[in-house]
Amino acid sequence: MPYDKVAMTTADYDLEGLRGAYSRFLQGERILLSGHSHQCWPDCARDAQLEAFDDAAELVDDKWTGVFELMDDVGRGVLSRMGLSADDDIAFGESTHQLVYRLLSTLRPHEGPRVVTTTGEFHSLYRQLSRLSEEGVAVEWVDARQRDGLADRLIAATTPGTALVIVSAVMFEDGYVVERLGDILARAREVGALALIDGYHAFNAVPIDWPEAREQLFVCAGGYKYAGFGNGLCWLRIPSDTDVRPVYTGWFADFASLADPRDTEKRVAYGPGGMRFGGATFDASALYRARAVLGHWDRFGLDVAKLRAISTRQTRRIIERVDGETLALPLVSPREDARRGAFVTFRHARAGEAVARLRERGVWVDARGELLRVGPAPYLRDDEIDRGVDAIVAVCRELSP
Repeated sequence: MPYDKVAMTTADYDLEGLRGAYSRFLQGERILLSGHSHQCWPDCARDAQLEAFDDAAELVDDKWTGVFELMDDVGRGVLSRMGLSADDDIAFGESTHQLVYRLLSTLRPHEGPRVVTTTGEFHSLYRQLSRLSEEGVAVEWVDARQRDGLADRLIAATTPGTALVIVSAVMFEDGYVVERLGDILARAREVGALALIDGYHAFNAVPIDWPEAREQLFVCAGGYKYAGFGNGLCWLRIPSDTDVRPVYTGWFADFASLADPRDTEKRVAYGPGGMRFGGATFDASALYRARAVLGHWDRFGLDVAKLRAISTRQTRRIIERVDGETLALPLVSPREDARRGAFVTFRHARAGEAVARLRERGVWVDARGELLRVGPAPYLRDDEIDRGVDAIVAVCRELSP
């Protein structure tokens, strides 16, 4: 569904009932405008954490049979909420960094592979690619400071010899929704490169307008931000026809052959589907929480289109309230609904100090350098958003020269 149509949808939902499902987080008078970083976890996530412990106590090692079933259930759930086929191949990990590094490990540094990405990607990728460039990986950093024309610059940078193209669907600094993913993918395929979309700031908040050739994409995302799953559950959607061989590989990557005799002369094999990107033993409680919270969204009838409509209305409300002030607090996020993700960013020279002062007033936001990020969530009332924005304006006025 196109962004503009999703953004204009009117979402009716049981707000007070939804708030009641977050009794542990929604306590006191604090205003949590940190939905872009750490949304509240519903109470069912706590129940699921205890369920994971109880299953381990009862089943001990036999718990893994149920865990593998959980992986299938959660995999179908997150793929559906991403707008992808529930039957696509998927691998789980504790972080997107862990999974992306497995993909990066399919490259051969001694051959000088070339990676194209933007200067606006998340810190982990920026750091990892910077380090790999010291080992011979050629990284082309496409300037993302000016969002307009970003797709054109990425396409132009994707020249023959490029091995991998990486770009976010929604930028983490300002919520900019990247345009023309289909054209970016088409250019990657034209030169024989793999393509990875970082969908973290889109998952459960912004429907992605996937290109027709979506089956060729690697897509990573996680449940810590807009999904409310809690820590430790991320995933990598994998093209069904891929034959890449991660160097960073663990025993889950070929689970079925564990009982086979060892042969050090034999070429390392990989399991089918998502198992190819498997790691090793992990904490399965994150899967329990994810299953419970996926059910939570379904119970309240909050599919991604409705969540998008709610956040679009909320972010527009934040922008319009700041617009009404005489304070110089420049909007960094796109003003156009269709191009703005699920949070709003303003620029202030003392953004870090503003975050600290706001915390003292019970308002939670965060900062990235001079960028002050404000993230609503579906369980917030309008009066809470208004009071939070009023506090932001007051604090930024205090800190302005």
